[in-house]
Amino acid sequence: MGGPAAENSAAAAPPGAAISAKAARGGIQSLERAAAILDVIARSPDGIGLSEISQKVGLHSSTAFHLLKTLVHIGYVVQSNESKRYRVGARIFGLAAGALDDNTLLVLGAPVLERLSAETGEAAHLAIRSQTDILMVARTAAPGLLQLADRPGAVRPAHATAIGKMLLASMPVEPCRALVHTLALERYTRNTITEAETLLNEIEDIRASGMAHDRCEFDGDVRCIAVPVRDFAGRSIAAMGISGPVWRMGEDALPGKAVVLEAAAAELSALLGFAGVVG
Repeated sequence: MGGPAAENSAAAAPPGAAISAKAARGGIQSLERAAAILDVIARSPDGIGLSEISQKVGLHSSTAFHLLKTLVHIGYVVQSNESKRYRVGARIFGLAAGALDDNTLLVLGAPVLERLSAETGEAAHLAIRSQTDILMVARTAAPGLLQLADRPGAVRPAHATAIGKMLLASMPVEPCRALVHTLALERYTRNTITEAETLLNEIEDIRASGMAHDRCEFDGDVRCIAVPVRDFAGRSIAAMGISGPVWRMGEDALPGKAVVLEAAAAELSALLGFAGVVG
């Protein structure tokens, strides 16, 4: 129904308006494609080639190449000179490091811990390592009468807690060994590990199983288990655990509670960008 009014309206449109709108749409499309490429690269810890990237994101290789060239130029992606495979660049790690602080863990982790406590009936904990200290980031109390003394911000010994041993096990082998030999290894109960080599042997077992245990080593009446929480790059940045009295955390009950704990840690890891691939 194009009459004079429509023609006048079209004539009154600013010069280049249609081109600008087209450019905006093109810019959004380029951003979406670049984001898809970054997702594919982030899920490939060993690097990934151009043809495979093109196939996974559904782009022509020339289009993917030009987008990758830009991502490399701005530091979001790096390309190996030898293999020509692409990996996540240092600038992405810098952005992620700025976003993932203790407050992020607290905000994202607290609701997960609350559900974990409700499902297991035990106190739930989230902790990070600072040098030799294990710092509690968040904690939710058990629904029952037992109230453990831990609070957010409390410091716990690395060698006598499940969350501490999990965080030690998440370190590279040699730095971990060096750090363990600096620990005082104070005895808290008769079950506390006080020999460095014994602790290092248990840390090897934790690396193999993916779960750490505190068998009444910090409190003689309390058992704990812990698993890692990972960031977008697959790095273990925190430990999540549950604690309860020995009569509720016996050998028969632990497997079921461990499954719930692992699911909760996976949920928080996903919120932090982990895609299920450990680099």
